[in-house]
Amino acid sequence: MNIPVLGGIQAQGRVRPGLLARSNSLLPMFWIAIALVACQSTPDTQPVAGSQPVADPQPAPAAIAAPASSNSAVLDQGIAIVPPGKGVPARYAAFSGIWAGQLNGMYDGKLAVLTVSSGGQVTVSYAWGDLADNKPGVADGSGRISGNALKLGRLPNGADITATMPSPGTLDVTYALAGQTYTGSFVRVSQ
Repeated sequence: MNIPVLGGIQAQGRVRPGLLARSNSLLPMFWIAIALVACQSTPDTQPVAGSQPVADPQPAPAAIAAPASSNSAVLDQGIAIVPPGKGVPARYAAFSGIWAGQLNGMYDGKLAVLTVSSGGQVTVSYAWGDLADNKPGVADGSGRISGNALKLGRLPNGADITATMPSPGTLDVTYALAGQTYTGSFVRVSQ
């Protein structure tokens, strides 16, 4: 059999009849497998110089609200403020709610005054962001209102907090921890 090739030169070759029909020969199966693998190989993913990237045909994911910064003060999601009862004096009830601000103008803090009793006893949750060597966290505690000042007992992280109300809706907070004192002004963000 004459086989034409490029350039006009012919080569002679011989094909054995029935090669594909023979059941005991694995050679044809080998070549078929090689051809199938070659057809299924992945294309080269290297970009061609000067080419434009092809847009991804998949739809973009829905926008998700950005989470608070990892060094921000974040109160627990389940925080619930119990409105002061009718028997709680207005000067004590004024402390109820969630307060937020910064200590020394750069350290986030949030104070949730959860309950206020008629005798001025309070339960709180305090959240802090990065504060010197103290990583962000939340601590629950209790304290007492006397005059225009709320003084908390020592929190589990070792912090002492005093919050003075110079005017309605504003707290001047002092946070003392490990021999350092931080101060800042907080405002009510939620009742």
